[in-house]
Amino acid sequence: MALISPLSSCRILAIFVLALGVQPLFSASPRLKVLIIDGQNNHAWKETTPVLQEILEMSGRFEVDVATTPPQGGDMSTFKPDFSKYAVVVSNYNGDPWSKETSEAFEKFVHEGGGFVSYHAADNAFPEWHQYNQMIAVGGWGNRKAPEAGAMIRLRGEEVRVEPTPGRCGNHGARLPFVVTMRERRHPIVKGLPRMWKHAPDELYDSLCGPAADFDLLGTAHSTSQNRGTNEDEPMLLAIRYARGRVFHTTLGHDVAAMHCVGFIATLMRGTEWAATGKVTIPVPADFPSADRMSIRK
Repeated sequence: MALISPLSSCRILAIFVLALGVQPLFSASPRLKVLIIDGQNNHAWKETTPVLQEILEMSGRFEVDVATTPPQGGDMSTFKPDFSKYAVVVSNYNGDPWSKETSEAFEKFVHEGGGFVSYHAADNAFPEWHQYNQMIAVGGWGNRKAPEAGAMIRLRGEEVRVEPTPGRCGNHGARLPFVVTMRERRHPIVKGLPRMWKHAPDELYDSLCGPAADFDLLGTAHSTSQNRGTNEDEPMLLAIRYARGRVFHTTLGHDVAAMHCVGFIATLMRGTEWAATGKVTIPVPADFPSADRMSIRK
């Protein structure tokens, strides 16, 4: 699938923000400081980071900086962001382990109330870092295997269970449209969203595993065997509590095209605000997708 350029994305998102009407709402309010981390990934981070930044900044709610790590195999001891300057950190990173100093500083930041957003392949990162896996609840790939790496989140009827299902953690089929179903609809991130909405073609992650503790299951999508899936309702959106910190985990947004979905844009904005503050004031856009209609900014 051809990627749409970040400059095109900026124009798309400008139209989106005008439709939301959020710029006047927050123009007089102090903006929440956000740090996006990138630099290594098995995904096109040089294309997706500018879109993440535009989505957040053009909401009118955030001021965004980017911290880029050394390349793979580089000296990670030089990567020392000052997390204390920010309300929330957004990870677009999947690569070499951070230094002990930086890892401990990040743990302290979230433990003491800082916000964290795990975006797409950030849940592939750091399979050996126990506290990071506590933060994201479940992750995939990186030689993770269940039950050694933890359990899988499963729906049994309307009951959310954590099951130690054996097997490799992390899988997806071809990028196709799919329906996301809201589960914990009272949560601020998804309150007011349609119960079901159709997402743009994207990777539907399945078989994620981990500590799976202190989470709210916000949204799922059905992984079909026809697309090499599990025939299970898999977690797409999670809200996790880590000590005094809040974590929003979205598996969505493999590439720029998937990030053009209004459902992705709105949940990223709202999830980031919640991770930073515990509240959501960013409104649901009028053209949010429905169960049978995608909403794509072109």
